[in-house]
Amino acid sequence: MIIVQNLELRAGARLLMDEVSFRIDKGDKIGLVGRNGAGKTTLTRVLAGEGLPAAGKVTRNGEIGYLPQDPRTPDMEQLARDRILSARDLDKVITKLRKAESEMASDDAKIRDKAMSRYDRLEQEFLNNGGYAAESEAAAISSNLALPERILNQPLRTLSGGQRRRVELARILFSGAETMLLDEPTNHLDADSISWLRDFLKAHQGGLIVISHDVELLEATVNKVFHLDANRATIDQYNLGWKKYLEQRETDERARKRERINVEKKAGVLLDQANKMRAKATKAVAAQNMARRAERMLAGLAEARTADKVAALRFPDPAPCGKTPLTAEGLSKSYGSLEIFTDVDLAIDRGSKVVVLGLNGAGKTTLLRMLAGVDKPDTGDVLPGHGLKIGYYAQEHETLDTNRSVLENMRSAAPELRDAEVRGVLGSFLFSGDDVDKPAGVLSGGEKTRLALATIVASSANVLLLDEPTNNLDPASRQEILSALRNYTGAVVLVSHDEGAVEALNPERVVLLPDGVEDHWSEDYLDLITLA
Repeated sequence: MIIVQNLELRAGARLLMDEVSFRIDKGDKIGLVGRNGAGKTTLTRVLAGEGLPAAGKVTRNGEIGYLPQDPRTPDMEQLARDRILSARDLDKVITKLRKAESEMASDDAKIRDKAMSRYDRLEQEFLNNGGYAAESEAAAISSNLALPERILNQPLRTLSGGQRRRVELARILFSGAETMLLDEPTNHLDADSISWLRDFLKAHQGGLIVISHDVELLEATVNKVFHLDANRATIDQYNLGWKKYLEQRETDERARKRERINVEKKAGVLLDQANKMRAKATKAVAAQNMARRAERMLAGLAEARTADKVAALRFPDPAPCGKTPLTAEGLSKSYGSLEIFTDVDLAIDRGSKVVVLGLNGAGKTTLLRMLAGVDKPDTGDVLPGHGLKIGYYAQEHETLDTNRSVLENMRSAAPELRDAEVRGVLGSFLFSGDDVDKPAGVLSGGEKTRLALATIVASSANVLLLDEPTNNLDPASRQEILSALRNYTGAVVLVSHDEGAVEALNPERVVLLPDGVEDHWSEDYLDLITLA
């Protein structure tokens, strides 16, 4: 259970919410919605105890499981399975059991006897914490999130960003936390995993706050909706399911429109009357009072008229380049004995559009990182052509320096631009005023997406490598980026689970991983996008 009293949140000097109070009880399943930058991620961080409010009080009872948009794991050498089991401290016991088992095979009688004695005690501790049943439960959750045995046995550093995020989601679902705070939990999940997650969250008996742009997930799981109103710095609370909430919002908006029309009509009558009365000296004071009253009435409508701003997402005008600005020959990648893909060839011609498909773990992100020069292939070469300029959008926002400000990140990406030009680009992506001085590390997932795209705009890139560019964006911003994809004249290599993004790209070719098979695009491949 979480109780929030008179909460005030700020992003720098900007007020996100003021004097907000609510509670999350057992059985409350809340969909937290609002435009990018409204404060959804900031609120969940504060609720989880990972951030401090500007004012107010948050009281927590029971265990809380928190999935941030960009999870960071402390030990990248830890096995994925151990990371999941650590939610119930089983990883430590299992590590000690493995060591004891090894020492029980020692030729030294003293070491062997001590290990046997220690093993009995550790096994009892293991059983007390759920033991083999808990291991089986963790394995089932992992399997349903497309984390097979081979991935669970790998160190976290060898996994893609999407795989690591699924490990963190599995860890939280396995933890048995009474209250879960999930920020975009369907990112990087295939269709089967999303369907399973919906059922899991429906059956969850505790509290839940979920931030998601997956309408079907919200419709299936939530029984309350909290709408963050960025214009009024408050939360509108609806004790309704998703469909009823949408109907109520529409009803409320119609009522507000009627109210605005009525107030504008009344204010107009008052102003007309005041103008007529001003001509008479004896009625000048009364006329002035009437005019002030009308102005107050109209001023109260200004807030209601304010519409949510939408970032003018676009891609750069591509710099001139040769016929084939980027070529890859014979690329392969393995982690130990695990082969990700092998012998992949790719030629990216000027203005070409290519989509990369493959199941989770097939190496899509790894391939883009190689093309971007971030990772080196085990074999093969990436060959730049004449005039190549790459713009790389990483799904986990690795291209951003989280310790530097928004403005500093942009200056690093485009050192040749004047300060006014840099600020102009940032302004079109909704970063203005004090927002440009915020560290990138405190931005929400949607804001990081906007900043990463802004750095690409300033680059004059002629080959874009885009890894899940629509993740974390609200519907309006997503439509902006789809429009940008349709109109971009440079070359694009796209990885996405979003059918709309692929349709907007209108690709000519598809590359299927892990085999590296290349084919002409056809609509038959659309069915593979959400599955991949």
